Amino acid sequence: MTSDTHRAIDAVWKIEAPRLIAGLTRMVRDVGLAEDLAQDALVAALEQWPESGIPQNPGAWLMATAKHRAIDYFRRNSMLQRKHEELGREFEKKELVVPDFEAALDDNIGDDLLRLVFVSCHPVLPTEGRVALTLRLLGGLTTEEIARAFLVAEATIAQRIVRAKRTLAEKGVPFEVPRGAELISRLSSVLEVVYLIFNEGYSATMGDDWMRPALCEDALRLARILAELAPREPEVHGLIALMEIQASRSRARVGPSGEPILLFEQNRAHWDQLLIRRGLTALTRVEKLGAAQGPYVLQAEIAACHGRARTPEETDWPRIVNLYTALAQLTPSPVVELNRAVAVAMAFGPAAGLELIDGLAAEGSLENYHLLPSVRGDLLNKLGRFDEARAEFERAASLTRNVRERKLLLDRAQMCGG
Repeated sequence: MTSDTHRAIDAVWKIEAPRLIAGLTRMVRDVGLAEDLAQDALVAALEQWPESGIPQNPGAWLMATAKHRAIDYFRRNSMLQRKHEELGREFEKKELVVPDFEAALDDNIGDDLLRLVFVSCHPVLPTEGRVALTLRLLGGLTTEEIARAFLVAEATIAQRIVRAKRTLAEKGVPFEVPRGAELISRLSSVLEVVYLIFNEGYSATMGDDWMRPALCEDALRLARILAELAPREPEVHGLIALMEIQASRSRARVGPSGEPILLFEQNRAHWDQLLIRRGLTALTRVEKLGAAQGPYVLQAEIAACHGRARTPEETDWPRIVNLYTALAQLTPSPVVELNRAVAVAMAFGPAAGLELIDGLAAEGSLENYHLLPSVRGDLLNKLGRFDEARAEFERAASLTRNVRERKLLLDRAQMCGG
């Protein structure tokens, strides 16, 4: 198999896997079995597509193959005849084609992807299991990518996923969207998962691409569906506002050859004003609800400060510092403190920011987080401490798994003092 073919199959898989697993889960009512069947279909694609070529509708091919594997599975394991007949009727009804997920968007309750989100985030699972499983199933992320998102060992994430699937099967969790009070109580975990999916698409933790737009689109779609299901929940609108405004920069974040472009170097004329307006409209809805600002609303307000600024110099950095301070009080996190340090540096000078960064470095929780030395290198460079800055950029480059980001950091190391 050529490297080009492998990359093409990998790209198809990342796009189709969530829909494939969601559709199979609706049919076999077992998340673990659905993922196994999807993986079997992927193996078949890896064996056949290099010779036959990628089919015109790869999603339909994968679904049809997975359904055949499902039939073989039930026959091989001598499942109850009733279950076999039900599965057979479902396959005959669908005529072995991929379910029409685009048409299902008109029926929010009938959206298989949304059902899969709520199943993955079911309260029978611990929070970390809900997030890991949903990122695996909905985001198409590997255990390594999820581990980097949580700053924990890969083996730990793998164990969480296995336990989560086993628990869902043992408890017989229904494949449905909750309603009423149960829906509201389960939203927090779902929002966390949706945003992590978006973030993986917005800044890929590894691979050759700086962004994975399909993940951002899936996260936004799921969030918009959630907003229709829970229209009076301010954090849902806050998350939508945050993602809409961040997504508005997508076209400006990547250069002609796929290279990353940092915030202050972006051509703001390329920012999508429609998405910014959508984000600001979502924040207006939050204000009308009159609720206290939650973490997603605060982050959306920060994004709005950037979205409203026509130039980097117009950014209201003191307000951003205040918003990060409120966010740190609400949800203490070393990553929030890192972002706050950046805002302090922009508002009050690089020395003030560096003092906060050095405190974070001494604390140690972000020791293997590449953005800490990256930010430190930037501040050192602004202070004229070029040799130290160069070393920090090089260390940051050694910690990232993203090819584009590594090159950017090494380029910045080389340019220190230039």
